[in-house]
Amino acid sequence: MAKEKTKSTGARPAPLKAPHKMMLLFTVVNRKKAEFYIDLLQSFDVNMQLSVSATGTAGTTVRELLGLTDSDKAVIISVITKEKAAEAMAMLDEKFRTVRGGKGIAYTVPVSSTIGVAIYQFLSNTVG
Repeated sequence: MAKEKTKSTGARPAPLKAPHKMMLLFTVVNRKKAEFYIDLLQSFDVNMQLSVSATGTAGTTVRELLGLTDSDKAVIISVITKEKAAEAMAMLDEKFRTVRGGKGIAYTVPVSSTIGVAIYQFLSNTVG
C-alpha cells in the first residue's frame, strides 16, 4: 500500500504505532506490606493502582501449618503494559522470597480494550 502525501503540507503522515498491550496485575500481600509493594510497582510505569483490604479465608490451624500468621491482606490491582509485566512479576517473585513478612501471590489478566484514546495514553504511560 503506497503512502499518500497530505494535501496541505505535502508531507507524509507519521506511521501508526502499534498500541501497547495492557495487563491487570493482581498482587495479594499482607496488609502491612501493601504500601511497600505499591511503591515498588510504581517503578514499572504503573499510572493507576487500586488497593483493596481483604481477609484470608484459611482457618487458624491451616495458617499455623503453612506458617502464615496474619489473615489481614491487601489486593493491589495495577494497570501495567505487557512489556513491563514480566519484569514486575520477576521482581515480585524475588521480593516474595526475600522480604521478611512479604510473602504473597501475583498474577496478570490481559486487558482487551479501553474506551478513549486519552484513557489509554494515561494507562500505558504514552503521549500521542
